[in-house]
Amino acid sequence: MEKVKFGIIGMGNMGSVHLSFFQEGKIINGVCTAIADVNPQKLAAAQKNHPGRYACYASGAELIDRADVDAVIVAVPHYSHPPLAERAFAKGLHVLCEKPAGVYTKQVKEMNAAAERSGKLFAMMYNQRTNPLYKKMHAIVAEGGIGDIRRVNWLITNWFRTQFYYDSGSWRATWCGEGGGVLMNQCPHQLDLLQWICGMMPSRIRAFCHFGKWHSMETEDDVTAYLEFPNGATGAFITSTADAPGTNRFEILGSKGKLVCEKNTLTYVRLKEDLQEFLQTEKNGFAEPAYDVQTFPLEGENPQHAGIINNFANAILGIEPLYVDGKEGIRCVELIDAMLLSSWEDVTVQLPVDDAFYWKKLSEHIALSKEKEGKDLLIDNSSSFGGTQ
Repeated sequence: MEKVKFGIIGMGNMGSVHLSFFQEGKIINGVCTAIADVNPQKLAAAQKNHPGRYACYASGAELIDRADVDAVIVAVPHYSHPPLAERAFAKGLHVLCEKPAGVYTKQVKEMNAAAERSGKLFAMMYNQRTNPLYKKMHAIVAEGGIGDIRRVNWLITNWFRTQFYYDSGSWRATWCGEGGGVLMNQCPHQLDLLQWICGMMPSRIRAFCHFGKWHSMETEDDVTAYLEFPNGATGAFITSTADAPGTNRFEILGSKGKLVCEKNTLTYVRLKEDLQEFLQTEKNGFAEPAYDVQTFPLEGENPQHAGIINNFANAILGIEPLYVDGKEGIRCVELIDAMLLSSWEDVTVQLPVDDAFYWKKLSEHIALSKEKEGKDLLIDNSSSFGGTQ
């Protein structure tokens, strides 16, 4: 195999972006040989905007069953990620899945099991893991640069969306079509990064999700969540699609220092002695430990989506190891499900969540949900990814 033959399922906002990477020659060891969408207008738009020598199919299932491909990129509404991935694995295809891995943990576990059985490569489109600042944070924490984590806070509210955005798709912000709101749509990358950089998942979550607080929508558009970690650390995750101007500030405090990522700059504060030891032994009641400060601006290679696709193709060819194991996608879904369940039940949720109980509660919301009337429009979302802002 000289180049990996890709099929892209879903010609919406992200699928169209992925197709453009292939047609512009940005995927070195891959070629797009097939695309699919259930909406013929989106297929026509893709052919017009990104012409090429690829076959077109009326559904993802048809592409998987009939197309000449080695791998598929799944970029469709969230509920369809696991069933299409499972069908592809059964056909002996490698799978790269857009975020989130799915809507509820039960279906994601079934997808992960199918990936394991197939022996094929499975990756998640966690393109923010290619960001140099987040990679630096991950490395510093993993190397013990800030000691034991004590507090984790992420205020991520620079997702401002108008009502037009939510009205642009019949499936958007509905329980039956999308399975969630700001958590399920905008925040999967941040929730993935939070657990990836910290090196651990929260053990308990108490969340306050507000459903349709600022927009006419079924799902959550404003969330404040309190987190507890296995080592005793605590934290907060706050997000909204109605704050303007919004903020993106990620802070991790440890026993030996602190990391703050904001405005495309990482600030690394290194304490000259252990925080807890200083707290217990210092005789001056108002003293604070001395520290050094380093700053790292956003610079260097930040390949984002194209970087993940290139790595996936190279991993299939045996050129380099896979960067993001797709089976890790369940962690983000677990966090989202825990936050929603905590709000629905007005309780603190222990992780891992009860798969069957969450599916039961989500099903109750789906039963009352209604897809909106109107067109499914393509929206330029290029400004929603790229840096830490």
